[in-house]
Amino acid sequence: MTSRLGGFYPVIGTRDLAVARDFYTRHLGFAISFQADWYVSLHRPDAPHYELALLDPTHPSVPEGHRAPLDGCLLLNFEVDDVDAEHRRLVDGAGLVELLPLRTEEFGQRHFIVEAPDGVLIDVITVVPPTGAYAAGYAEGHVPA
Repeated sequence: MTSRLGGFYPVIGTRDLAVARDFYTRHLGFAISFQADWYVSLHRPDAPHYELALLDPTHPSVPEGHRAPLDGCLLLNFEVDDVDAEHRRLVDGAGLVELLPLRTEEFGQRHFIVEAPDGVLIDVITVVPPTGAYAAGYAEGHVPA
């Protein structure tokens, strides 16, 4: 791509726009930027350059042969300052189902995973220093502190 990039964000094909919209606004701090009966655009008010969109995959703007909801693995990473506090808020407080328990990984993350509507995996992460062989796997200038 040679043109200047003006934006980049994931668009999730979902079976139920309202349920997905409510999940991302209630639990992950997104706000509605635009809403139609087939599309919802979301942003984070504290960081408006972080966007997410939700789409009814049966809409005619989606090419034929691809008009189905997500089927496979989609993992959205949310890096936060305090993963333990988010775990208490989302799992203990809001009762979201924890698919991967809170743990610290040698590759440089303390994280847990919950499931959003339609099987999207939400990986909530605090970056920690990598250990062992993983520390050597980072390119110069990219080792998490």
